[in-house]
Amino acid sequence: MALRREPTARQLRLAHELRRLRDAAGLTAREAAALLGVSPVQISHIESALAGVSEERLRRLAANYACPETELVDALVAMATDRTRGWWEEYRGVLPAAYLDLAELDHHATFRHDVAVIHVPGLFQTEDYARALFSYMNPEFPDDEVDLRVTHRMRRKVVIEGPGPIPYEAVIHEAALRIKVAGRFATRAQLTRILEMSEADHITVRVVPFALDDFPGAGSAMVHVGGAVPRLDTVVRDAPHGTAFLDSEAQLEHFRTLFRRVKEASLSPEQSRDLIRGLAKEL
Repeated sequence: MALRREPTARQLRLAHELRRLRDAAGLTAREAAALLGVSPVQISHIESALAGVSEERLRRLAANYACPETELVDALVAMATDRTRGWWEEYRGVLPAAYLDLAELDHHATFRHDVAVIHVPGLFQTEDYARALFSYMNPEFPDDEVDLRVTHRMRRKVVIEGPGPIPYEAVIHEAALRIKVAGRFATRAQLTRILEMSEADHITVRVVPFALDDFPGAGSAMVHVGGAVPRLDTVVRDAPHGTAFLDSEAQLEHFRTLFRRVKEASLSPEQSRDLIRGLAKEL
């Protein structure tokens, strides 16, 4: 079977988890290969996501690694055997791979937590808001390139607006609500949109107000996406070189704690809606 040229973030995550299980078991790649009757090179390909792994082989490895977490193994098997070709595949080769990886991550999520400081979270953005952002960040792009990114962002909303939506909690700094990204009228429409979405049972919106004293977390923008089991959660952050997917146990625990702290500093959902209504009336 031909090796993958560009593994997806989901394929890489499966590969990383298999490597972590092997390391925890104290086995070398050569020893793992002997368990399957394959060459160490094939184990290397599996653990770098250049090659897939069957359910039978994955379960055999997990058993020999003495992994006690049945739910984790089942989740890894689901990742290994998943053949979903979601709507995002329409954009492969057209948009950067990170756009597709984010859509796939959302598709398989069990929940999502956002902390937004400068911009409204992407899942809440109106077309006008998103278009203004993409046009500003990529001034050299022709209109059709901007259109692709806007359409993709709008389609990602299916995870909270489509059938079977996931629980979604967004903590938004007041700064993101006040910045007129696309002008006065578009900003009012954006605030109205957030208010409408906040009424849904599966959506919670909280605001960190400017009036809050002693808030050192102002730069803590993040996205925390729930996996099938907590160990398979993922944190997404913007980095200078692009989008960063963080998934080590230490990183996940750090950002879980960070989200709790930012949430504790925010207003209640009711107070947050009152603040957003007030901002909309000012426009």
